[in-house]
Amino acid sequence: MLDPTDLYRLDGDAPELTDPVLLYHFEGFVDAGGAGRLALGHLLSELDHRVIATFDVDRLLDYRSRRPMMTFDGDRWADYDTPELAVYLTEDVTGTPFLIMTGPEPDREWELFTEAVGMLVTRLGVGTLVTAHGVPMGVPHTRPLGLTTHGSRPELVTGPPSPFGRVQVPGSVAALIELRLGAKGHDALGYAVHVPHYLAQAEYHQSAVAALEAVTRGTGLVFPTEALREAAEKTNAEIEEQIQASAELSSAIQGLEQQYDAFQSGTERESLLAEDTPMPTGDELAAQFEAFLAERDDRDS
Repeated sequence: MLDPTDLYRLDGDAPELTDPVLLYHFEGFVDAGGAGRLALGHLLSELDHRVIATFDVDRLLDYRSRRPMMTFDGDRWADYDTPELAVYLTEDVTGTPFLIMTGPEPDREWELFTEAVGMLVTRLGVGTLVTAHGVPMGVPHTRPLGLTTHGSRPELVTGPPSPFGRVQVPGSVAALIELRLGAKGHDALGYAVHVPHYLAQAEYHQSAVAALEAVTRGTGLVFPTEALREAAEKTNAEIEEQIQASAELSSAIQGLEQQYDAFQSGTERESLLAEDTPMPTGDELAAQFEAFLAERDDRDS
């Protein structure tokens, strides 16, 4: 029988904490707009933090499926971008300690990894586990971003009812942690931000803002978001500029707005996942945005 404690190493003694929140996200699963990745990346860039635990990525990752980057300099290998999956200790702007777990999603040993996370959660006295990511939806960026909340107990779930009903989807480690640890009595909470499908492959900072706002409502943690909001405003302005320059894009967005408003009023349809009237697909809208995104990248480089 494999020992889950072999998968991680504590960096020094475990800190003394009182029911901290563990905010987690793994790269590799669906994350439309980069909602989860941008949110946690922003927190680690804005808040002082230190590593308190690391996982054995050599056991957990399949390097051939997503090869780490290496730097070749003239006639030698100069650098290797070592993957890291770690737990960080930090504090919100009010001084409340909390934990962040992030890194690449494990490719193998999901059950053992989940057990290891459970052991860390118990050892660190975690009160609530919280995750967030983006999902592509047929919604316009000109309307407030929706949110689907899920949790290990019904009492944890607030907000509008889910539009998804009962469905089967490809699994993720983040979801498995919520399922397995929730079954053992831990409180686990998740937020899926509804990101416009035509922006799913872009870095849509507004989705990260929505994710952090949801975490604040659910946990009481307060985050510095000024820089993230500024990035969101810049991105939204550039998107609007592109739309105004294209009659085709303008018409498509107006159609999505009408569709969204009808759903909100509850007069014409029951789900944002289906529509009787012809509408541009996410791929069609995304294709029209490719040139815009490429031009934006060129300006930023």
